[in-house]
Amino acid sequence: MSTFEGRVWKFGDDVNTDLIIPGRYLDNYDPAYLAAHAMEGASKDFSSKVSNGDIIVAGRNFGCGSSREQAVIALKHAGVGAVVAASFARIFYRNAVNLGLPVLISRDAHDKVREGLSVRIDAKHRSITASDGGVQVAVEPMPEHVARILEHGGLVPYIKTKLGTE
Repeated sequence: MSTFEGRVWKFGDDVNTDLIIPGRYLDNYDPAYLAAHAMEGASKDFSSKVSNGDIIVAGRNFGCGSSREQAVIALKHAGVGAVVAASFARIFYRNAVNLGLPVLISRDAHDKVREGLSVRIDAKHRSITASDGGVQVAVEPMPEHVARILEHGGLVPYIKTKLGTE
């Protein structure tokens, strides 16, 4: 799970959890329901146009605001393969890791990667490369314990593996 490929969706700084999944949809935990409203507060047509494996590239402080895990559920079940941002709100980052949504930090991606561009992220080699080879930016190394959890699809599958249960 160290490489990801998809089309880029760009968002700016301070994308809060109410933009990711507006509060009016929090009465239902069904992942498909949440996915149908993913990013609705920032982009009305995101959920109808996002494709499996697409990548969100954002500025600073992605996932700020309330600590709702539904924000991660909405993105993951909408098909988002990874989120790359200059920085993340701490609780969103942890929720993403726990639920198996790859989150990577890149100080340059937001400024250098165009929306709609197809990219390949190689977390192991710490790079984002445009499919046409025209753009390459660095990503920060992922902490080893985070990579292990993400390789298992999130914290619960990781713990089950560690405990030897299914």
